Amino acid sequence: MDEEITGLFNEISPDSIKGYISKMVSFNTRHSLSDTISETEGIGAARRWVASKFIQFRKRNNANMKIELDPFIVEAGSSTRVPYSVTMKNVVATLHGSDPNDNRVILVSGHLDSRNSDVMDSINAAPGANDDASGVAVVLELARILSSKKIPCTLIFMAVQGEEQGLLGARHMAVKMREENVNLIAMLNNDIVGNTVASETGDRNNKTVRLFSEMIPAVESEEETKNRSALKSENDSPSRQLARYAKTMADLYLTDFTVTVNMRPDRFLRGGDHTPFLQNGFNAVRFTEFNENYTQQHQNVRVENEIEYGDNLKFVDFNYIANVARINLATMTSLALAPAAPSKVSMLVSLGNVTSLSWEAPTSGPKPKGYNVLIRETYQPFWSDKIYVEDTKAELPYSKDNYFFAVQAVGEKNHTSLMKIPAPVRN
Repeated sequence: MDEEITGLFNEISPDSIKGYISKMVSFNTRHSLSDTISETEGIGAARRWVASKFIQFRKRNNANMKIELDPFIVEAGSSTRVPYSVTMKNVVATLHGSDPNDNRVILVSGHLDSRNSDVMDSINAAPGANDDASGVAVVLELARILSSKKIPCTLIFMAVQGEEQGLLGARHMAVKMREENVNLIAMLNNDIVGNTVASETGDRNNKTVRLFSEMIPAVESEEETKNRSALKSENDSPSRQLARYAKTMADLYLTDFTVTVNMRPDRFLRGGDHTPFLQNGFNAVRFTEFNENYTQQHQNVRVENEIEYGDNLKFVDFNYIANVARINLATMTSLALAPAAPSKVSMLVSLGNVTSLSWEAPTSGPKPKGYNVLIRETYQPFWSDKIYVEDTKAELPYSKDNYFFAVQAVGEKNHTSLMKIPAPVRN
């Protein structure tokens, strides 16, 4: 456990989060096709306000942080939910890393746009307090705190437009990063992270957040497909490792809040901004509250049969969001302070009850002092044991037939990289 990260936890403020969400709700609607001229209403005012907060954090902390309204044109008919051509804009703050030789990038995101019952209604009230001002509030709070720190690699804080119209802003950013060959090691999507009570059942859970990750990667090479088939490692995609990493951070740093790793890419009938990143070959996961209240999602503000509908501020739990932000912070910061993951991890396939692993040291990020070899039995969902070594190889008294293995780099302050599954090789 790093005391510096623990100290950063104490800086996360439910009151700040409430202030961010209250301001976003005040824009009446943040529908992607709403007003862009007004200073008080619509998506344009909301975008400029988020950018102004990033600028405020940069000035306050004298941070090396670039803020931009990143435009992209959505042509009429390219999405069934965009009837005419429109320029949308993601709000992006890029906190440049302190190590010029570290090209790793970590991105945290929430979507700025909102909607009511009619996804095409760009005029009537759509407060979007939970969906997804809660996620943008996480992004803003992390930017406020982390912009005051020296982080080796680059951190990107993003408020996305066009999610409700078809994940448009996320797709724009994912394609852009793929074309620019960005070394994006983790994308954390926060979408609907502020409610604790389930509709229909009334169940309450303010102690855990779900984390969705894909099983079989949406993009993999022929060699990666071959290795996955040989290892039978369908439960070990890079995004699944990122989800396990986040849970490890939650269990390490929080005593009364944790992550439930949901071993699906997303919920039924819904989608999120992590999906375009997965489709472009990046490592991405989605944080979402454990219980969802469907009377408050995608609903016009109204009262029917004494039931309040609509995504209003009164239904949001700011302390819950603060804990979600803490898990995001621990995951981002630990990854950023750790070495990069080892490369060319391999496992010798031969008859015998000893498993031989080898790998190469990472070439970016802080220098590793050693490596953890992670172990779990084939039926287990999480890594259960680890063996620390300082070499770039290990011989283990565990049969490869009975266990899965992975390797992660360990830094001087015991920050650990993401886990890498070995590729099977023969003599």
